Amino acid sequence: MKIFSRKQIYEADQITVKKENLPSINLMERAGGYIYEWVHERLKGGQVPIKVFCGIGNNGGDGMVLARYLIENNYNVTTYLVNYNTKRVPDFLEAYSRLKSATKNWPIVINEGDELPVISPQDIVVDAIFGIGLNRVVQDWVKALFTAINASNAYVLSIDIPSGMYMDMAPQEGDVIIQPRFTLSFQAPKLPFFLPMTAPIMQAWDILDIGLDPEYLATTPTDVELIGKQEVIQMYRSRGQFGHKGMYGHSLLIGGSYGKMGAIVLASKAAMRAGSGMVTAYVPQIGVPILQTAIPEVMTETDNFNGKVFEEIDFQTDANAIGIGPGMGTDPKTAKAMEAFLKAQKNPIVIDADAINIIAANPALLAEVPALSIVTPHMGELARLIGTWEDDFDRLEKTAKFAKKHDIAIVMKGAHTITTYDMKLYINDSGNPGLATAGSGDVLTGVITGLLAQGYHPMEAALMGVYFHGRAADIAINQYGIEGLMASDVTEFLGRAYMDLFAKPEQPPQQQEG
Repeated sequence: MKIFSRKQIYEADQITVKKENLPSINLMERAGGYIYEWVHERLKGGQVPIKVFCGIGNNGGDGMVLARYLIENNYNVTTYLVNYNTKRVPDFLEAYSRLKSATKNWPIVINEGDELPVISPQDIVVDAIFGIGLNRVVQDWVKALFTAINASNAYVLSIDIPSGMYMDMAPQEGDVIIQPRFTLSFQAPKLPFFLPMTAPIMQAWDILDIGLDPEYLATTPTDVELIGKQEVIQMYRSRGQFGHKGMYGHSLLIGGSYGKMGAIVLASKAAMRAGSGMVTAYVPQIGVPILQTAIPEVMTETDNFNGKVFEEIDFQTDANAIGIGPGMGTDPKTAKAMEAFLKAQKNPIVIDADAINIIAANPALLAEVPALSIVTPHMGELARLIGTWEDDFDRLEKTAKFAKKHDIAIVMKGAHTITTYDMKLYINDSGNPGLATAGSGDVLTGVITGLLAQGYHPMEAALMGVYFHGRAADIAINQYGIEGLMASDVTEFLGRAYMDLFAKPEQPPQQQEG
């Protein structure tokens, strides 16, 4: 699913109006009408007090249209005009005029210095104050209104984006953002819905199709995409009846050290569960008995030194894909071995954990990383690799530029894991807080390597791997709960994640007559 920029959304509005040859107020009427239908479907005429707070821009105009529809259908509505500016856009003025023509209860104007309205926990509050155009710090008195709404315990519905949230920059010091129970986002979600500094504000959201030009939406490329089930289905390749293990790739997982063999066990098993036809684990000699006992399906190779860490990486396996790093450690001998390993590689590889840390400590090694390799850091490893950042938007920009410079894909692990390649961002739509557990990153490395071995393009392997990893966790918590989830559980549910890809949505039970 595409995530459009503010400029693109405005362009979509203009093109829709032009193609349909209609006044722009009609698009506002359409949006407000669809919001009304959404609300009416849930309230069904119930007389709960509804307070609609409108700004003086297009978002406020949408709120005015909604308020008029609610009033015309006998809902208990009070409308407020948050008068934070003297400027008025024409469509807002028209929506305001139509509302005043429909009722004697005109909107209550709130100016700076006025007493704020009382909001009770029994109210429904509609937030239509600021939309996607907000690009400046909100006045203190408007922040006070936001604070009052947040403290009211009312059910808050935000229109398009919570007021006070910026589309393309992080919250500034002292900012207040309305914290809705639900947000109706026009046509597509917004990037801040998925970022650590702003996503926690979003308890729940859904997309409201307001009928923007479908050709523009389909053909306009975006810098950000949301990757979910439908996107992964398009990448998935089914297997033929007469397939054999040689057709589905040989994965080589390199890692492990004394006390950290579990990491390479997890990665190796995950590669098998991801569908790799064969898997070999390259480990220090102390790890061979552990691997052979823990996963009989996985073959092992080792270096020629009887130590607790790698002193060389010299394998005989003819692998289709290689993943390196889980549990490997950063011993100087291991770092030297990895340097020689990288210089010998020509095809994309998966780089994780201590392999990232070794590269971060010796940035010259980046020149040896094959093009289109997949690097999978958590936030700490990312900071060591690219340096620190000021906020989420700065992090995304710096990471994208770093990945572009070195022709690699970077998987920024975390809630809504974001992958970047060639200055484009891909946001994952699966996963849950249960993945915040030791070893889950090792499992991800194995899954991506297993997919890469099967012949998927590196970006397909990265995006599918992140999705399946998160989806397996989503299914697994139904049995183990969020707190009880372990990385090995995610591996065991990878098969279910594949099956879920083509599962039909459950239908509600049919009512029997009589």
